[in-house]
Amino acid sequence: MMVAMNTHAWHGELRRNEPMSQHTSWRVGGPADQFYRPNSIADLAAFLRESDTRQPLVWIGLGSNVLVRDGGIRGIVIFTVGCLDQIESLGNTRVRVEAGVTSAKVARFCGRQDLHGSEFLAGIPGSMGGALAMNAGAFGSETWQIVESVETLDRQGNLHQRTADDFDISYRHVGGIEDEWFVSATIKLEHGISEESRSRVRAWLDKRNQSQPIGTANAGSVFKNPPHDHAARLIESCGLKGYCHGNACVSDKHANFILNKGGASSADIEHLIGYVRERVAEGTGVSLEPEVRIIGEATA
Repeated sequence: MMVAMNTHAWHGELRRNEPMSQHTSWRVGGPADQFYRPNSIADLAAFLRESDTRQPLVWIGLGSNVLVRDGGIRGIVIFTVGCLDQIESLGNTRVRVEAGVTSAKVARFCGRQDLHGSEFLAGIPGSMGGALAMNAGAFGSETWQIVESVETLDRQGNLHQRTADDFDISYRHVGGIEDEWFVSATIKLEHGISEESRSRVRAWLDKRNQSQPIGTANAGSVFKNPPHDHAARLIESCGLKGYCHGNACVSDKHANFILNKGGASSADIEHLIGYVRERVAEGTGVSLEPEVRIIGEATA
């Protein structure tokens, strides 16, 4: 990794050949050609205005819902966690959150403000930028149910104000606008988080901790749940709990999680994802759709 000297209008940190294994929860991934940590939204806009627009952009938060291939990423990675990290109460039950704030932090902040409606975010292992991009959900609620408006940046560094009406939003999907990326959201909640609600969240989190492989190298749920069923049930029904390819293994605690047991490559994990899909399709007739993004280049 090499840090570039800055003689430009932007003032964040630009790294070259940055190993993405240091920034993904699976702890795998080859180097990114360029890796930028902005100081602010305005700084990121300045960087984008000066960058080569022919270079593709990849945005990474906690790296908890992405598989970066072993050959790495050609282009520029924009890293948001610990960078775009402002959160503030706007009054009247509205809270502005930047894309790099973790979802769990949003839930805690809103709880301290005695605001109700964001508790489910405590169960999402990622940043708000990622939650917005995929309409992440937990405990029966989804991110865009509480979104009033968002700010996006385009490839030229222009800032846009958007609402849900500008997007095609469904289960674990947000589309409709190309080449714009979420940098903040204003969420609209309700006054009065009750002790009953706090207790319910604690119970949800306790259940999650008991049923999911918390504290391991994983990317969260690998597959979307098909209509009226659960991916984990289908995978388990095919006898795949604990199945390994190299050091990439289907969790024996929750079958919709794949673990890096130590030393697994991205290729190992991607192979296992494909194998699980194939076996489930053969055994149940259901074609599982990956929830994780698979990006970058494979090695030769």
